[in-house]
Amino acid sequence: MTKTYDFLVIGSGAAGLTYALKVAEHGKVALISKATLDLTNTSYAQGGIAAVTDRTQDDFEKHIHDTHIAGAGLCDPAAVDQVVTMAPKQIETLLQWGTEFDKRSDGQFDLHKEGGHSEFRILHHLDNTGFEIQRALISQIKNHPNIEVFENYFAIDIITQHHLGRNNEPWMTDIRCYGAYVLSPENEVITFLSKVTMMATGGIGNVYSITTNPVISTGDGIAMVFRAKGIIKNMEFVQFHPTSLYNPNERPNFLITEAMRGYGAILRRRNGETFMEEYDERGCLAPRDIVARAIDNEMKISGDEYLYLDVTHKDPEETKHHFPMIYQKCLSIGIDITKEYIPIVPAAHYLCGGIKVDLNGRSSINNLYAAGECSCTGLHGANRLASNSLLEALVYADTAAKDSVEVVKHTEIRTDIPEWNDEGTIHNEEMILITQANKEVETVLSSYVGIVRSDLRLKRALDRLEIIYRETEELYEHSKVSRKLCELRNKINIGYLIIKMAQKRHESRGLHYTLDYPTRNSKLDTYPID
Repeated sequence: MTKTYDFLVIGSGAAGLTYALKVAEHGKVALISKATLDLTNTSYAQGGIAAVTDRTQDDFEKHIHDTHIAGAGLCDPAAVDQVVTMAPKQIETLLQWGTEFDKRSDGQFDLHKEGGHSEFRILHHLDNTGFEIQRALISQIKNHPNIEVFENYFAIDIITQHHLGRNNEPWMTDIRCYGAYVLSPENEVITFLSKVTMMATGGIGNVYSITTNPVISTGDGIAMVFRAKGIIKNMEFVQFHPTSLYNPNERPNFLITEAMRGYGAILRRRNGETFMEEYDERGCLAPRDIVARAIDNEMKISGDEYLYLDVTHKDPEETKHHFPMIYQKCLSIGIDITKEYIPIVPAAHYLCGGIKVDLNGRSSINNLYAAGECSCTGLHGANRLASNSLLEALVYADTAAKDSVEVVKHTEIRTDIPEWNDEGTIHNEEMILITQANKEVETVLSSYVGIVRSDLRLKRALDRLEIIYRETEELYEHSKVSRKLCELRNKINIGYLIIKMAQKRHESRGLHYTLDYPTRNSKLDTYPID
C-alpha cells in the first residue's frame, strides 16, 4: 500500500507537532506517531522552557552567555543567537495555542531559575510543563483538517536512491529523501511518499539500563538517517540527569526535576552529609554534567546504589504546591518528601548530538529535515543548558516549516518507489534472542559508555557490540520485519555511534569525561568539530 502527502512528519513530540501545525496551511500532512500522541519525551519534561520574557531583569545576552558556558566551547554561535532571540515569539505561539504557564498573583509569569542560568527565566506549569505543552499541541492537531494522524505506526527506514537499486553510483554526495517505509499496527509495511520529510523522533535513552526517557526512545530517527548515509554529529555528548528517583522496579525512572534544586533542594550522602561544595563553588546549582559526575563519584567511593535529595527544610505546603507530581509519586512508594529524603540516581536523559542540521533544520540529505532531540543544531555544544531543549524544538520546527514550505512548491513526489520487499523471509519466533540482545546492548552502554569513560572501556564496549550487531543483522536478513527487531537494530546503531565518536574525542569536555584524557583541549574550542 502506498500513501502520498506533501509533508511527512515522523515523531509526535513538541518538534513534530509544532512543525505539522505550521506546514498544514500549505499542504497535506501525515503525522507518524510511534505510540499514542501523548507518549513522548515532551510529555515527560517536568522543568520548563527557557526564554527571556522579563526584559527588566534579563536580556538575550545573558541567556546566550549561559548557553555557551554550559556548552563548554562547542556551541554554534549562530544557533545560540537564533534560538534565544526567537524564544519570545515561540512562547507567544504556545499561548495562542492554549498552553498555560504558571503566573504570580500580579499576572506576570512565575519564573524559575535552574542550574547554569544566571537569571530567573524558566516558564513552567507546575512540575509537568512538557505534558501541558503536549496537551495544547495535541488539541490543535486533532482539530486541523489537513493533518492525518497515524498512531502506533513505526517508521522502519527513510526512502532514498538506495531503494531504487542505485548502490554503487555517486549519489552518496547527493542523497534525496522520498518518504519512508512504515510498519502499521497490523504489521503491514506501508510506503509513505512525500515531497518533504521531517524527522522528529526524540531521544536515545533506552540504549542505557537506567533512563528517564519513555520506552519508545530508542534512537530510531538517528539510526535511520545513519543507515541512509546522512551526517550524524556529537553523539558522545549524552546527558545524564543527576536526579532520577531510585526505584529499581520501575522503567523509565521517574524524573526529579532540576527545578527542585533551583527551589533549594540539597544533595546529600547516605549519612546526611552534603558534598556538592567539594566539587563546584556553585554547589547544588552547578550544571548537570558536573552534578552527575559528582554523584557518580560519590556512589563509586561509597558503594551505595543511590544518594539523597533533601527538600525537608522547605515549607511543606509550598513544596506540594510547586511539585505536586513529584510529591504524589514519592508518596506512592512510601516517601513523604516534606519529611523524608528522596533517594536519587543519575539516569540517561538527553542527547546533545544527532542528525546534523543547519539553521533551517535541513539535514545533509535533500528534502529531509530534523528537529528536536534527534537533531544536532549546535545549540547545546558539549552540554545542554537546562530547559533549552523544548525551546530548541519549537524554534527549529518554525524555521524548518518556513523553509520546507518553499521547497514543496517546486518538488514532485517520486512515483517509481518499490513496495517493501520481504520475499524469502520467515516469521521470527525467537523473541528471546531479541529480548536478550536488547538487555546486552543496555548493559554494554551502561557499563562502559556511561558518565565516566576510558579507552579500555570504549574498546571493550565496541568489541561486545560488534558481536551483537552481526547476530542481529543475520536475524534481520532472514526474518519478517517487526518493531522489536527494528528497535534492536536502531539501538545497536546508536551505541556504535556513541562509542566511535567518544573514541575520537581525546579530551574531557562537557558530558564526555574520560579517564585517559581528563582535561579539556583548548585547541578544540571551535564549532564545528568533525
